[in-house]
Amino acid sequence: MTGGLVIAGFALRECVRRRVFLIVAVLTLGFLGLYALGTWQAYKAVNAAGEPFQGIEPQIVAGATLVGLAMFATLFLGAILAVFLTLGVVRGDAERGLLQPVLVRPVSRATLLAARFAAAAAVSGAYVVFVALATMVITKAIGGWWPDRVVVPLLSLALGVAIIAALSLAGSVALAATANGIAVFMLFGAGLTAGLLGQIGEALSSNTLQDVARVASWALPFEALYQAGLSELTADTVGFTRLAIDLGPFGGAQSAGVALWPWALAYLGLVGAAALAAFRRRDL
Repeated sequence: MTGGLVIAGFALRECVRRRVFLIVAVLTLGFLGLYALGTWQAYKAVNAAGEPFQGIEPQIVAGATLVGLAMFATLFLGAILAVFLTLGVVRGDAERGLLQPVLVRPVSRATLLAARFAAAAAVSGAYVVFVALATMVITKAIGGWWPDRVVVPLLSLALGVAIIAALSLAGSVALAATANGIAVFMLFGAGLTAGLLGQIGEALSSNTLQDVARVASWALPFEALYQAGLSELTADTVGFTRLAIDLGPFGGAQSAGVALWPWALAYLGLVGAAALAAFRRRDL
C-alpha cells in the first residue's frame, strides 16, 4: 500500500515537473472563457426572440444543448489528459530505463499498475468533474438554466475517463508510447462513431444500425456512460421542449439502465486483469 502511494505521488510530481498541469489549467481557462462567450451570445439571441413558440421553452433548449455540447468537449479533454498520463507507463518507462529500478525493490507489478491507474483516474476524473460543473455554473449564471440531474452526468464522465485511462495503461504494456496513444484515440473515435451510428439508425428507423451502435457502445462503455449522462441532464423535462433538445454532437441522450454501472466497473476489472497478465509475462 505504501509503495503504491509513493508511485502514485511520483507520477503526479513528474507531471508537475513537466508542467503538464500548468498547460492543462491554461487551456482549460481558455475553453471556459470561450464557452462563456458562446453561452452569452446564444442567450442574447434567445432572449431577443421573445416568448416560447408552440410550447417549446427556448431558454431550456439552449441551456441543455450548450451543456450537452460542453459534456462532449469535457469528455474529449479528459480523455486526452488520461491518455497522456498513462500512454508510456510500462514499455515507455522500460525503454528509458526508469521502470527496472522500481521493480527490483519490493514493489510488485500489480502495485505499479494499480498506483499509476489510480493516479491517472483520480486526476482525469477530478478534471472532468470540475470542468463540467464549471460549464453548468456558467450556464446558470448567464442563462438561468440548471440541469435536472447533476450527480449522474458528472459520475458518468469521471468513470468514462477512468475506462480510457485503463485502456491506455493496458496498451502501454505492449505498445510504444506513440503507437499506444494512436491506438487509444482510435478506440475513442470508434466509440464516438458508434454513438453517431445510433443517431443515424434512429433517424432512419434502422434496427441494424441501432443494434451495431448499442453493441459497440457497451464494448467501449465510456460512450454508453456519456449517453447516459446526457440523458440525465433533461430527465425531468417533458413535452415538446424535450423533443426539441439536441444533446451532444456524437451519441444522443440514451439511458442504458442500471446494468451499465456494474458493467462499467466489471469492464475496468477485466481490462486491469488483462493488463496485469500481459505485464507479468513481459521480460523487462
